[in-house]
Amino acid sequence: MIEFQNVTFSYQSSERESGVYDLNLTIPDGQVVLLCGESGCGKTTLTRLINGLVPEYYAGKLKGSVIVNGKNTATTPLHALSKMVGSVFQNPRSQFFTVDTTGEIAFGCENIGLPRDTIYQRIGQVVGELNIQALLDRSLFALSGGEKQKIACASVSAMAPEIFVLDEPSSNLDVATIADLRAVIAQWKNMGKTIIVGEHRLYYLLGVADRVVYLKDGRIAADMSAAAFAALPEGQLRAMGLRALQPSFSPDGAQPQVNSETIQLSNFHFSYGRQEALNIPSLAVPRGSIVGVLGNNGAGKTTFARCLCGLEKSAAGILQLGNDRFNAKQRLRKCYMVMQDVNHQLFTESVADEILLSLPGENEDADKKQAENILSALNLSQFSELHPMSLSGGQKQRVAIGSAIASNKEVLVFDEPTSGLDYRHMMEVAKNLLALSKMGKTLFIITHDPALLAQCCNYFVFIAQGTVKWSGGWTAENRQRLQEFFSITNF
Repeated sequence: MIEFQNVTFSYQSSERESGVYDLNLTIPDGQVVLLCGESGCGKTTLTRLINGLVPEYYAGKLKGSVIVNGKNTATTPLHALSKMVGSVFQNPRSQFFTVDTTGEIAFGCENIGLPRDTIYQRIGQVVGELNIQALLDRSLFALSGGEKQKIACASVSAMAPEIFVLDEPSSNLDVATIADLRAVIAQWKNMGKTIIVGEHRLYYLLGVADRVVYLKDGRIAADMSAAAFAALPEGQLRAMGLRALQPSFSPDGAQPQVNSETIQLSNFHFSYGRQEALNIPSLAVPRGSIVGVLGNNGAGKTTFARCLCGLEKSAAGILQLGNDRFNAKQRLRKCYMVMQDVNHQLFTESVADEILLSLPGENEDADKKQAENILSALNLSQFSELHPMSLSGGQKQRVAIGSAIASNKEVLVFDEPTSGLDYRHMMEVAKNLLALSKMGKTLFIITHDPALLAQCCNYFVFIAQGTVKWSGGWTAENRQRLQEFFSITNF
């Protein structure tokens, strides 16, 4: 049993008001609970209260008690809680301890002193459950974001805790891997495990979750059965800031017209050591279009983006814009990339300074005005003086998007820009992408989010094993391809 008794927690930071307030919640053994709500509503804080990271690791002021299996999490050492509660974080890199995948899966078991034979047995079992045989004995640094998330799930599952806490576990996963994740959660449920999942993607948990807790502004605004939640109309879900229960892959509204002028990519090649990661002899996309870059985890999408932007100096290939041709080094001046892990590109002491960093710097007053407009458009004005690293994952994502807007470069690449975002902020991102397209920018959007594609993309590039399998706009043939790619297994 997990029990929250009049729990209020606020972080020990004068920079940001956040936390949870007046929580009273009881979760019985074996129940699967979906935590949902808009970005910053308190889902992550609630999960941290269960696994003991609050207040042991994230300092702050705690009132009330959180009881897990009869133990108060505030007074129980983390090493003791970790045997009962397994955690999968939104950013899997934050929980890795080794440099190779097999060692990472084994690490938790080794850490709690399991016998060698038991560790081998558990590795084999979890690898089969998650279908990750191809990921064994590989460098963690060479994995895609989705592949890292799989390893994080495997390492926690191998420890066989009684309680699983997952924070946005599907944020960087493709449809097939989400189905695998759902199957694992269902298996944990059949084993009698207690599972708490904080999510924006809701559809894959229908039929597995027993209960839905909706948070708003750090408080429990609704607590209902999963069946009652599934019956809510789409309009009410949107009013609550939640994603649709049946995501669409069809265009939603009028899409921007495709330009007859194209930008050309030729002879794009890149290898990690002896392993070829990218091989694109030629590719043409409409100039000023919003290009959805699709493919399964590990297909080479992020490698393609890094080579396109010139971030991989040894990458071969030429980008042609009009009559101008750019090699990898020259493309750094023409392209801007918002990375999947935005922590890598937040540098300054405040959100406002982060936006100003990408502006020309020739006219201070004009730059400040433009920064204010960008922050307002992204609903970030209230955070302008805060440190970027004090924000939630979704808020950091919007700051990075603001920097891309401010950079004024012609080719912009976004790697999973709606990862960890609720419906309202996803729509704001789509609106800003459309505005950038109208300004003549060419956008490449790496995403597993069909709702985002439907809102703004008018061209697609599908990558598999480092090569382009097909590309084009909203033709009947491509609609069918998208339907097949985003088809959701009948659970």
